[in-house]
Amino acid sequence: MTSVSALGQEANQAQQGSEPVQAEPVPSSPGTIALDPVVIEGWRSGGQPPATGTVGQPPAPYAGGQVGSGVRLGVLGNRSIMETPFNVTGYTEQLIRDQQARSLADVVLNDSSVRNDAPPFSERDSFFIRGFSVTNLDTAYDGLFYIANPRRSFLEGVERVEILKGPTTLLNGGVGRVGGTINLIPKRAPDEPLTRLTTTYLSDTQVWPHFDVGRRFGPNGEWGVRANGSYRNGETALDRNDQEVGVGSLGLDYRGERLRASLDFNHSDQKIDAPTSLFNSAAPGIDIPGAPSGRTNTANSFEYIDSTYSMAAGRVEFDLLENTTLYAAGGLSRYREDFLTSSYRITNSNGDATATLAIQPQQIEGLTGEVGLRSEFETGVVGHQLNISAARALNENYRGGFSRIVLPSFPTNIYNPVFLADSAVDTSGFPLASGRPLFADLLLTSVAITDTLSFAQDRFQLTVGGRYQDIRSRAFSTVVGPTLGDLTYEYDDARFSPAVAAVVRLTDNFSVYGNYVEALTEGPTAPATASNASEVFAPVVNEQKEVGVKYDFGSFALTASLFEITQASGFTDPATNLFSVGGRQVNRGIELTAFGELFDGVRLLGGITFLDAELDKTAGGAFDGNDVPGVARTAINLYGEYDMPWLVSGLTMTGRMIHTGSTWYDQANTQKVDDWTRFDVGLRYEFTGPHDKPVELKANIENVFDESYWASSARGFLAAGAPRTFTVAASFEF
Repeated sequence: MTSVSALGQEANQAQQGSEPVQAEPVPSSPGTIALDPVVIEGWRSGGQPPATGTVGQPPAPYAGGQVGSGVRLGVLGNRSIMETPFNVTGYTEQLIRDQQARSLADVVLNDSSVRNDAPPFSERDSFFIRGFSVTNLDTAYDGLFYIANPRRSFLEGVERVEILKGPTTLLNGGVGRVGGTINLIPKRAPDEPLTRLTTTYLSDTQVWPHFDVGRRFGPNGEWGVRANGSYRNGETALDRNDQEVGVGSLGLDYRGERLRASLDFNHSDQKIDAPTSLFNSAAPGIDIPGAPSGRTNTANSFEYIDSTYSMAAGRVEFDLLENTTLYAAGGLSRYREDFLTSSYRITNSNGDATATLAIQPQQIEGLTGEVGLRSEFETGVVGHQLNISAARALNENYRGGFSRIVLPSFPTNIYNPVFLADSAVDTSGFPLASGRPLFADLLLTSVAITDTLSFAQDRFQLTVGGRYQDIRSRAFSTVVGPTLGDLTYEYDDARFSPAVAAVVRLTDNFSVYGNYVEALTEGPTAPATASNASEVFAPVVNEQKEVGVKYDFGSFALTASLFEITQASGFTDPATNLFSVGGRQVNRGIELTAFGELFDGVRLLGGITFLDAELDKTAGGAFDGNDVPGVARTAINLYGEYDMPWLVSGLTMTGRMIHTGSTWYDQANTQKVDDWTRFDVGLRYEFTGPHDKPVELKANIENVFDESYWASSARGFLAAGAPRTFTVAASFEF
């Protein structure tokens, strides 16, 4: 894949200027494909936008094809990895296909600083980044927030998954996102026609056909169409768990001399029978029992989750000058879910538990937009990359508005579940997601300005700026009666969040960086039991300080980061009964990552994270200095590929190891959750089929040794990991 890396480097150089660049041919090595010389002129080759634009193909893949050579950094636009003053990785569509990833939760298994926070057979994905919760609701789609699927992001129409670690108020605005941000880059039609059919079989009996079609039209390929569709149905590896998933996406784009635009439509339906619950917990003081087999399901056969999601998003940009681009983007989405699920509370170390049924039909709507300007210019010996952006995002949640429905609780055991009769609950009269009243909304309005100053032929780059953000949060009564729809809570406040970041290119291959950035969280409200009940506090500032190094060996790269993130929180003082924002959590960590082609035919991706997540200030000082519950001190993710042309041309062996250290379940650090290690293996065979089109055959086994483990113990909930799972796929291009 060295030739691909060289092409990516030339593409990045072409984005920095308008002169045509001639890519030199690179000698091929066993297991690689030699590319003919490619002339790259401005943004037009391969759909690459200019340095001040983003509409088009994302930055070229790095050597090995598993990660991008650059990423999209919100208001800062496209940046190469070596010139990015943050720890960020963009996982490519090739990696997504090679690993047969089904949703975003499968992609993050490549990152040691990210941990899944939801059971694999539930209706949602949820994450912890650098020890802080990041829900799927906070996932961005093409840089826009609150329009991605708030429960689970399917990947059929996704070209790249970018994970930025650390607070992102400067780059993207938004509330929360203390640990990091995940951005989904939609697929665009390639220059060459694409027609691909992939059929996958997943244990136990799921069949998953997926088509991917891309075409460009016009004298110079100005117009592009990329369509993806899939349907998955059948039994999973979890007992009694059936899933039916339909996904469709359509991406349209236009790339003219000065005008570029894109329009995306996404739709998905997810129906699950006997889903696992996110909200499984343990009683205080008990020894946390070992996790049950990943096949054991405590859900009743009549439990279900039915959801549907639709989204539309558009982006347009126009080059006012050769190095100045004006852009605008917007999108909207609607998600509906109806469900009847149970969750359990473990009551002793033998696994006895109390299960409770619940419903909560709801609808989540998002509406977002932004306008901005990016410009590059010089003042004397100082270069500038000026960015100005204004954004607004609205998230609305509709739920409640029906009379209370009493549902049964019942004893069970996590190893030997007890089930109710199918007639125990009559679901015929349950309310549906449609027609629910407005429960809460969140409106964010912000303006950001940054300037990246560069000196000494861009060897030193200093980014300064900030974002002024107004947060309005409201809640409404959803209780049936005269108060239905009444405003019960309103909060409106604003704050400017500064940021500074720097990169020093000591050599062409060696970078040192540092940053100070913030995340803004809406202020808490004092509870009714506090002496200052109902007092609303100002936005809470969460801070990160980070330094790091990046070294590019040409086809293999290493990075190291050292960071500290401080998150403020509220609590009621037990001595004064006064509620205040006096709590604090401090996460300090070291991240070591590696990616690329270590040797010809040997590719590595992953890293190790050492994290000290400490409760720095707690109510009455009771837990000061304790570890944050659910956050492991050590996490390792390592994925590798080994080409074996000496055995069979086109054959590749893959393997992955994931390790998560032990965690504490409670703040007192008395209830321990065991560490766990999981191994995956796979084979991939690529060859040329009819009409000289590529064919791929893949077989993967996840959790080879069928390990039983608690995959997450964060936020007071326990999530069991998946059992041994087989996937087999065949992919054909026509």
